[in-house]
Amino acid sequence: MEALPQVTHEQLNDKIKTGKYMLYFSATWCPDCAFIKPAMPEIEAEYPDYHFLAVDRDENTDLAIDLNVLGIPSFIAYNNGEEIGRFVNKDRKTKKQVEDFIDAL
Repeated sequence: MEALPQVTHEQLNDKIKTGKYMLYFSATWCPDCAFIKPAMPEIEAEYPDYHFLAVDRDENTDLAIDLNVLGIPSFIAYNNGEEIGRFVNKDRKTKKQVEDFIDAL
């Protein structure tokens, strides 16, 4: 999974303007992020149509605020720069919940 460096909302929009992207917001100190982290490589492999971007919420606080990501771990899906779905809340997420979210897109 590609780690997204510190970026502005404009820089993100430029990066994701073509193709399907899944933003995965997390932080190193977050226990619920640590819970889903081991499943992420498998989830990423199951959905090769998406380019997964790991977004460190602490390095990208302004971006998280701009995108209204108040809880982590959270996921936002894009297709050609347009948001097509979000799984954003402060709850722990299971592998099945993440897969169900992506399947419903």
